[in-house]
Amino acid sequence: MTATIPTPRSDISIIEVSPRDGLQNEKIPLSVDQRIDLITQLGNAGAKRIEAVAFVHPTRVPQMANAEEVMAGLPRGNGVSYSGLILNRKGLDRALDSKVDEVHLVIPGTDEMSLANQNVTVAEMLVLAKEVSDVCKEENVPLTMTVAVAFGCPFAGEVPTDQVARVLDGMVGLQLAEVGLADTIGVGVPWQVRALGNAVRERFATEPMRLHLHNTRNNGYANALAGLEAGFVGFDSSVGGFGGCPFAPNATGNIATEDLNYMLERSGVSTGLNHDALVSTASWLSKALEKDAPGLVGRAGQFPAKETK
Repeated sequence: MTATIPTPRSDISIIEVSPRDGLQNEKIPLSVDQRIDLITQLGNAGAKRIEAVAFVHPTRVPQMANAEEVMAGLPRGNGVSYSGLILNRKGLDRALDSKVDEVHLVIPGTDEMSLANQNVTVAEMLVLAKEVSDVCKEENVPLTMTVAVAFGCPFAGEVPTDQVARVLDGMVGLQLAEVGLADTIGVGVPWQVRALGNAVRERFATEPMRLHLHNTRNNGYANALAGLEAGFVGFDSSVGGFGGCPFAPNATGNIATEDLNYMLERSGVSTGLNHDALVSTASWLSKALEKDAPGLVGRAGQFPAKETK
């Protein structure tokens, strides 16, 4: 059996989520200036889409406090699109007032997760989704939606594909720039990525598909490769592999941007990211959070190794 060299492609987007998902579960909250510094470093490393903030209540997620101040301090006109995650109408209003480039609404795939995280049912979230879609269309701001716990729920357990499909059905007809699926607690495996990808594509023929993965059980990168093969073109990752959800027990880090970038670049995908800058940013964040980065490429080094003069 002969292996084939992957066909080069440049249509894949890495969405850097460390300023939001990477920080929201950490014991040491970063200051506004530190968060702006992190986001600026990521932009300098070549990140073109960054989930910069979450517009959530600071008593529930103190690490995401002062989102407006962070947005106000970010460099603009540099080709970077800054998104803000929202969970309700108030979050949407704050996001629009802060001039985000993208709005990102997360809809849990189970009532159990939705009630624990947002204190509403999935049906109520879908009503909100229609309202958010209408407002974003009127304001001409791109809207992405992601179904959380699509691969498994910390409270409900297994989440059948049909259940995720019903949530997707409730999103059909909305003005969406992207449709995402999240393995919030890192329980997914490649066959699920393919099955759920098919469920998305059956309902959204033209909208780009996005995948949010955690490496909790060491399947994150296998799932990313399965997603690449299944037609996903957007991949969330967090520099250093930091991350987790405060409302999902045992949800450890996201897949690491530098590790994902290594896999994609070695597979013929041009990401536009600078490996050395990513590793440097991961090291900076590791020191700021006073913990080792879970990512591996930063420790093992790039391959082939650069020649030193």
